[in-house]
Amino acid sequence: WEEYQADDADVVIVAFGLAGRIARTGVDLLRAAGRKVGLVRPISLFPFPVDGFRPLVNRPRKWLVVEMNAGQMVEDVKTTLFDLGRVDPVKFYGRQGGVIPTPEEIAEVIEREFPKGGAR
Repeated sequence: WEEYQADDADVVIVAFGLAGRIARTGVDLLRAAGRKVGLVRPISLFPFPVDGFRPLVNRPRKWLVVEMNAGQMVEDVKTTLFDLGRVDPVKFYGRQGGVIPTPEEIAEVIEREFPKGGAR
């Protein structure tokens, strides 16, 4: 796994492959706008990289799983967080059929699902 700017993040994006690289740019856009957003990018999905989440469960966070499929990794993230003692909100944003999400779309999803200062 790779972790990017997640230490102080209020919202952490979890994305792998191409979506992970795009999400990293989304993190940069959101950071430039004053949002504390980070990324956990699994490089190998099996076994799922639980250790990549372990240092991030010390406080409540919100999570957005971004995938270029139907959401097969969402349950892995929820199960991992639960096993580590967290029940933080986990949302999903997926694109299928070869449609590639843009960093701006990911930033818009973060702003909509987790508004700054919002209780969502």
